[in-house]
Amino acid sequence: MSASEQRGRKPRADVQRNRAALLETAQRHFLEYGVGTSLEAVAKEAGVGPGTLYRHFPTREALLAAVLQARSEELVARQADIERLGDAAEALEQWLRAMEEYFSAFSGLPDPLMAAARAREPENPLTIPCGILITATDQYVKAAQSAGHVRASVRGHDLFLAACSVAWIKGTGMEAAPLDRLRAIIASGYRERDTRA
Repeated sequence: MSASEQRGRKPRADVQRNRAALLETAQRHFLEYGVGTSLEAVAKEAGVGPGTLYRHFPTREALLAAVLQARSEELVARQADIERLGDAAEALEQWLRAMEEYFSAFSGLPDPLMAAARAREPENPLTIPCGILITATDQYVKAAQSAGHVRASVRGHDLFLAACSVAWIKGTGMEAAPLDRLRAIIASGYRERDTRA
């Protein structure tokens, strides 16, 4: 947050323009080169110096968190569709797939997300968005547990990490069939066994 934002004043037009250019350029670079792209190259293409980039986004994680926030509308729309499902088990499965796709947006994205989720460091800008996704996952898990579909020991944090893991493997170029088998293995680990045999 800039000094003018902290004092409650609207940021200058050039400050807003620089921030928007940095976010747009960073998203393009993350899509093309992954989350490890050169931040200096992002600044240069956005038409600003590295100092301007770091004033807006002091760390790579801060820039990544801002870009992810800008891209979150699609995930929010998916969540709204999932909320309308009447089946708690299907809702959980659809939510895990939606997160997996979100985590697959940029090459290398699952790594910093898993690190933020594991460490839960308040100074890491990715900790809050990860926490929000973990809380949402936990709500789907609890609903599926109440309906008898998910084991009592499973937590949202577990399945958040599972979705990150699948997204990471997907980013290696894995074909669809092995990914489907991996999802089935994960599901067999969190689903409550059917005892009506």
